[in-house]
Amino acid sequence: MSGEIFRDLTAFITIARHRSFTRAAAELGVSQSALSHAIRNLEERIGLRLLIRTTRSVSPTEAGKRLLERVSPRLDTIARELTSVRDLSSTIAGTVRMTVSDFAYKTFVWPRLSETLRHYPDVRLELSLDAALTDIITERFDAGIRDGDSLGKNMASVRISPDLRYSAVASPGYVQDKGLPLIPGDLGQYSCISTRFTPGGSTTPWIVKENETGQILRPAGHLIFNSYYAAMDAALAGYGIAFLPEILSQPWLDSGKLVPILPGWWAERPGFYIYYPGERQMLPALSMIVETLRYEPPV
Repeated sequence: MSGEIFRDLTAFITIARHRSFTRAAAELGVSQSALSHAIRNLEERIGLRLLIRTTRSVSPTEAGKRLLERVSPRLDTIARELTSVRDLSSTIAGTVRMTVSDFAYKTFVWPRLSETLRHYPDVRLELSLDAALTDIITERFDAGIRDGDSLGKNMASVRISPDLRYSAVASPGYVQDKGLPLIPGDLGQYSCISTRFTPGGSTTPWIVKENETGQILRPAGHLIFNSYYAAMDAALAGYGIAFLPEILSQPWLDSGKLVPILPGWWAERPGFYIYYPGERQMLPALSMIVETLRYEPPV
């Protein structure tokens, strides 16, 4: 529907309901001559006379009555929907689509959102668990969550976790068979379990400390996963050495089912961020999620 037709129909319905050009003009905030022009355009478009106008009253013709009965409820529906959409700008409601890795989801996202969402029953959250860097605009996501090394370009971002230390770990059985590496350079003699989070991209680098700086390694192995959880399962099964966030491996280290490899060389990497198009107005539902996930460093 063109804007001109919508305007002319609105003028006709308002006049027909009030049975007065004067009262309709006052409600719509336009002149009577503008209303007369709108009615003339509409009658010419339809090819029928819609209003009978005398010096004392205005009444619809039979064609006008039928148009009023058929169109008026539909325009009322459109008006209500427009109001509903406008209310989204101030109401915490609606759908939020986000892409997030399984590790970030389980460790930082769901533990915080699971309780908060109970207070917002009108918010519909759609989460896509995918570790690959996603173009959230092309894929029509409202936001994404990735580590600080993998944020989309030209995006606003808010930190949701501290920087994370990464650990090299293996099963006791693997270490018993192969022995322990003494320096990072020895890792080339071991089977290392790698991760790759972007299809066709490079494997995730292993960053280790060296004289207070970072050394980047990409040890080879027979297994590559796009999930830290899968890499950890392989390490637990004795397939080699995995490079995992310490927060993920620590319970298994505590239980003795994994052992630390080169712990003096473990280094930190940037934590996780929620990112979203900075030039768009943020809907209240997304703003609520961002503030719920926002990381506050301990004082």
